Amino acid sequence: MKRQISFFDGAFGTFYFEKTKDYKPCELANIHSPWTVIDIHKAYIDAGAQAIKTNTFSVNSMIFTDLMQRKEIIKAAMNNAAEAVDGTDVQVFCDIGYINSDKEDVALEYVYIANDFIKNGGENFLFETLPEFTPIERALAHIKEKNPQSVIVVSFAVSQDGYSKKGIYYKKLLQQAVDCPHIDIVGLNCQCSPSHMRTLIKNLDKLPKPLLAMPNSSYPSAFNGHMTFDDNSEYFADKMSEIFSAGADIIGGCCGTTPRHIQLAIKNVQQLNGKKEEKTAPSQLIQPKNTQFTIPRMCNSKKMIAVEIDPPVDNDMSFSISAGFKLKEAGVDIITVTDSPLARARADSIMVAAKIKREVGIETLPHLSCRDKNRISLKGSLIGASFENINNILAVTGDPIMQDIFSGKTGVFSFNSYGLISFINQLNSEVFRSTPFAVGAALNVNVPNFDRELARAKKKLENGAAYFLTQPMYSDDAVENFRRAAAELNVPVLAGLMPPASYKNAVFLNNEVSGITIKDSFVESLKDKTREEIVEISTDFCMDIARKVNDVRGGYYLMTPMKRVDLTVRLTEKIRGYMNENH
Repeated sequence: MKRQISFFDGAFGTFYFEKTKDYKPCELANIHSPWTVIDIHKAYIDAGAQAIKTNTFSVNSMIFTDLMQRKEIIKAAMNNAAEAVDGTDVQVFCDIGYINSDKEDVALEYVYIANDFIKNGGENFLFETLPEFTPIERALAHIKEKNPQSVIVVSFAVSQDGYSKKGIYYKKLLQQAVDCPHIDIVGLNCQCSPSHMRTLIKNLDKLPKPLLAMPNSSYPSAFNGHMTFDDNSEYFADKMSEIFSAGADIIGGCCGTTPRHIQLAIKNVQQLNGKKEEKTAPSQLIQPKNTQFTIPRMCNSKKMIAVEIDPPVDNDMSFSISAGFKLKEAGVDIITVTDSPLARARADSIMVAAKIKREVGIETLPHLSCRDKNRISLKGSLIGASFENINNILAVTGDPIMQDIFSGKTGVFSFNSYGLISFINQLNSEVFRSTPFAVGAALNVNVPNFDRELARAKKKLENGAAYFLTQPMYSDDAVENFRRAAAELNVPVLAGLMPPASYKNAVFLNNEVSGITIKDSFVESLKDKTREEIVEISTDFCMDIARKVNDVRGGYYLMTPMKRVDLTVRLTEKIRGYMNENH
């Protein structure tokens, strides 16, 4: 860097809207109103900013679909920034915002954007408002390869509790950036108000790289679809001096901050004369309680039997409680409770699991799906589960809503199953340190391309999955896939078994449930049989599969079809009897 910087500018977009009331993306002003852009840059420079960001935050394919237009905006933005800093020693940072896309080629787009800046003379780069780190890694390496002397700042956007919209904790994000050799400065920006960002920074250990803090001026109001902010420049300036004192090395502003916010903040920080709060030694980690009942721990000493029941569709819990007592008496270790399977609304899985645990006195495993839940609701549910001493969670994406599929709508998903597993495990390191959840995941052993499913399972493992529950097995191929998964994943895998409740139920499973194939000979054997005969035929069939996987670490995951608890009770009795004989 030409000189050490301590002060960045503030928000371009919200200040531009305040001045112009132009509802079009402010990046277009680089072309149609360059002097407005230059004047805004100069206003921040006059306020004391030692570094400015180019007006390019949203220049990506999700906002501007025309590639040539994107290139034109970047070129114009670089020219405008150069004009604004001419005759000063203020540095220009090429501003690259988060590309909100799940496309596989998003990492390449970051490279292309960075390259366009480099072609237009870009030397310093700011990747900002990021909820994750991985997509930008290739671009970082590309920049340093092209210009080893370039300065790269990477800044993450997290909420008041420190989690990004991808569910990643801010300490993990900053550590990833610190560990990357291509990054010179790490930071936090946007989403947080200054008071909450101060708390986050105060709770950080001293970092080996400079720390940038650019909070919003406050929390916004909405006006015709645009964010609006109150003028709180004096309050903001006071808080920015506190943020600097708490550990930030460089300050600036994000949404809602104006040149006056930055001017007063710089004045307050300069009055500190570099004085910082002393960082206290990190507190001793709280050790997890050894008394917790977790599936991985239990599977180290015995083969488990877990039985699934569905929550009620109304406010009547009598079946769930009655089923719980019957299953406990039969020797079941844990009852699993589904989360609105097939996207049909049912009672909350965690509340049902808690009630069963309290009233029946048996461990429970609620399923927690991502469908129609944001990060806030998921965290709230997990805190509630922890209150109830629930120690195991099965993290699943959740079945899509059929009406949405046919209408072309997209459901509300803050995460997929990978993200939810990672999110829970990060909460384990902070919120649930003394009573962490053992997080499980689903494994489908019936898919035609099992290599792909196994790769997905390994990704879940990397994100923190500690055990797996499989879909019901009815074929030798499913058994073979199960055994392969258990060997390669090297964590407990519970074999899924679901005895068909009737001939009609078996026909339904064979024809309407994707991936399920049941032998015709077995299906026909259920035809015209009494209820008692079906119980024995169906559980004997599942017992044959159970014997084939009995040597695999883990246990059994029995699913109760159509409220037929008598089937899962009888199958439990047969499995227990077999295990006792072969002990």
